[in-house]
Parts: sequence; structure tokens; C-alpha cells
Amino acid sequence: MNDVTLSLEGQSTVYHGDTRRDCASSGNPIPWWHRSSVLWALTAFIAFAVVVLTRASAMLEPDDYAYRASIVALSHGQIFLSNAQFVDLKASLATSGPGTLQWHHMASGYWISEKNPGYPFFAVLFYALGLLRLTPLFYGALACAGIFIGVRRWVSESAAAIAVWIYCFSGAALTFAWRSTMPSFSDASLIAAGFGLLIWVLVAGDASARRRRWVGLAGFVALECAVFIRYTNIFELLVAVVTMTWLARSARLRFSDLVVWATSVGALGVVILGFNQWAYGSVTSTGYSSGEISFSLSSFWPNFKAMPAQLTTAMPMWLLAAAAVVVMVVRFVRTRGSTGASTARSDVRIGAFLAVGWLTLWIFYFFYSWTVTQLSGGPTGPTITVHVIRFYLPALGLIAMLAAWLVDRFARPAVVATIGVLAIAALFSFQLMSSSPSGGGPLGAVPGHVVPNGAGPNGAGPNGAGHGRVTGARPSGLAPALLSGVGAPG
Repeated sequence: MNDVTLSLEGQSTVYHGDTRRDCASSGNPIPWWHRSSVLWALTAFIAFAVVVLTRASAMLEPDDYAYRASIVALSHGQIFLSNAQFVDLKASLATSGPGTLQWHHMASGYWISEKNPGYPFFAVLFYALGLLRLTPLFYGALACAGIFIGVRRWVSESAAAIAVWIYCFSGAALTFAWRSTMPSFSDASLIAAGFGLLIWVLVAGDASARRRRWVGLAGFVALECAVFIRYTNIFELLVAVVTMTWLARSARLRFSDLVVWATSVGALGVVILGFNQWAYGSVTSTGYSSGEISFSLSSFWPNFKAMPAQLTTAMPMWLLAAAAVVVMVVRFVRTRGSTGASTARSDVRIGAFLAVGWLTLWIFYFFYSWTVTQLSGGPTGPTITVHVIRFYLPALGLIAMLAAWLVDRFARPAVVATIGVLAIAALFSFQLMSSSPSGGGPLGAVPGHVVPNGAGPNGAGPNGAGHGRVTGARPSGLAPALLSGVGAPG
């Protein structure tokens, strides 16, 4: 195995082997589970893909239909639709549930989905090829690669494989990867990939400066794409920017690296603000009109009391991640001044990077008003887990990497047992959530169906928006219906 070099202290500390013990110098052979870590990680992803694809997809809430309609329209090159196009699109999709939901009739007379910009731009190519169901799996593969690269360099080969297993096997991951018109697993995967690559940059002090720069840029681009899918992912991007700036000196990063990465982040801001100006008439406008999405202090306590149970059902590994943070801090305190202080300090810094990214997002959504109505029963009856956990899903990869750090310290039989329990729980959770009542209409205070004051470019819609007809016909790709993911619920 390659040596693992941590450079966060200004000097390199080299570790060897599976559990940071020098197997070579001690004469101990490298364990078989260490040598096959890549195979184990690949096995995890393949098993994950098989579970997702062998169950017929279904649409569980209005957002599924909203994204589907937006993807279909975008596949015809249309962001703005005339009344005739909108009616045609709605009729073509009405045979498999509500045709269009959460579209806005603008002051200019054109219609636009509130899901632009976002996931439709990342899914439309797969839809055009008839492979829509592979969209979340593609981004999931990127996540697994990023997680493996980062955790292998930070912790060990075996921990990298464990992290991939933990990431893939939770009810949340399986359920949202199974729903191909929903963005939740895709943007979570981009965040996981981004954080994994940035961890590699922080600890790979022996790599060339050029390589670290390009890997870091890839990490930031992944995070930027996640922000383009869902604006609240800006918290993850900000955590990454602050962390890389804070640790730049101790990680021996060059100022030019920070400039390149900052330029990339700035370009994202220009793209998003420019799109908002073009599509909605203001750089600060979005697909949601003012007041539709609300956060309040009064929502914190109800969410804080009720959400952990829902999150444990869908993502039980968060308990392991929380324990990992505690263990890291305790080890850091106990080893101060000892020979293990450098290792513990480095772990705490990487752990803090992951934990802050995770908790910032979760705490932010504890203030979300809509989930309170759902947790209290709302107009739809008892709480449906799958409807409320999706806002917390983007932190999934960060949780998996923290949990893997802890699980890697277990005895090997305990590692296998832990992964097995999580996988079995994931399958049960997936079965439960994928069988939840479908949301063919608005749920509680689901945003949409309002008329904002925005307008298309120059107040008259895009050039050519009134020409041609948009239909929801499935493209004539080479893939079978199993992969298209836009038909009737299964």
C-alpha cells in the first residue's frame, strides 16, 4: 500500500498500513481485507445499483412530477413555455399522474418551472438517451470515487471501502437514488465527491502542487454543481472555502491554488445570478416567489424534537458519525504533548471539516417551517419519513466518512457485523419509504402555483419561446423502459 502522508502540521507524518501501524517494519503481512479494498468498494456500489434498478420506480410527492415536467421541457430546449406549449406538455404527461406541478405563470404570459436552474440541467442528457434512471447512479459513482480517494489518503484503504458501503447502504440513499426525477441523491453525491477530493488535497502533502491544484478544482466544481442543483447547498461550499483558506498554510497549499479555486467559485456566482436575472427578472429572484419558502425560530424546537427519529430511520449512520466526532475530540485532548498528538490533531481538523459541513446544513433545516407541518401530521395525516428527510440528505457523504473513521477502529468481525446491520436496516427502510403513499397533489405547504412578478428577458419571454410544440414523449433511446424512469408509477 502507498504511504499515507498527513501534512496539516507543517511537517509530514507518515503512516503505513491498514490501521496506521507500520506493517512492513513489523514484519506483519498486509491483511487480505486491505488488499481488496477497491474490490469491496466496487462490490458495494454494484450491489447498491442492483437494489435500486430492480425495483420499478414510482413518484411519491409533487416534486417528482415537477422535476419530470421540467426535464421533458428542457429536453426540447425549452425553459419558458407559451400557453399552448404548457397545455401540450401537461396533457402529454397526464397519463401517468399529474402532468405538471409547481410551474409559474409569469407576468409575461409564459410558464416556467420553479425547478430551474437545478437538477433538470444535470438529468436532461440521460433522459435524452433514455437512461434517466441512471442519473443518480452516475453521480453516486462520482461520490463513491471521491469518498474512496479522500478516506484512503486520510485514514486507510479499509476505511475507504467501509465509507463507500456506509454511503450506499442507507434507506435514504436507496430511496432517493431509486427516484430518478428527484435531485436529492445526485446533489448529495456531488457534495460527497467534492469533500472527498478536498480531504485528499489537505492530506496529500507529498503530491505535486499541480496535481493538488487540479484535484482541488475538481472538488470545488463538484460542490458548485451541487449549489446549482439546490441553492441551500451554498452552506457546504462556504464551509469548504473557509476550511481550505484556514488550513492553507499548514497543508502547504499555494496562494495561486486558492486564487484558482476562488475564481471557480466566483464564476458559479456569476452564472447563478445571471440566470436569475435572465429568467426571473432579478438577480435575487428564484423559481419560488417571496414567502413560499420560510424559516423561523419557532420551527427549531419542533424540528429538533421530531426530526432525529425520522433521520435515524433513514440514515442511522449519523449516530456513528456523532460518536466519531466525540472520539476524535477525546483522543485529541488525551494525546496532547505525546507522540500521537500530531495524528490526533490532524484527525480533529479533518473531522471538524466534515462535522461543520454536516451540522451547518442540518441545523439550518431545523428552522424550516414546512417540515414542522409535516411532522405534526399536517393535512396528509401521519408523518411520512420520505417527505421530510430529503432536505437533510446532502450531508450523507460527510456522515459516511466520519462514521467510517470510527468503524475502521473496530475489530474486523465487528466491522463486518456493523456493515451487515446497516445494510439490512437500509433494505427495510427502503422498502418502507418506497411504499409510502404517493403525493399526487400538493402536500401541506408545498410551494408552487403562484404568479410571481417576474418576466422573461426584456419582459417578453425568451427568443423563440413561442415557437414549436413541446411534448412529453419519451425519447427514442436505446435503453429499455426500466432505465427511462418517466413512466407511470410502478
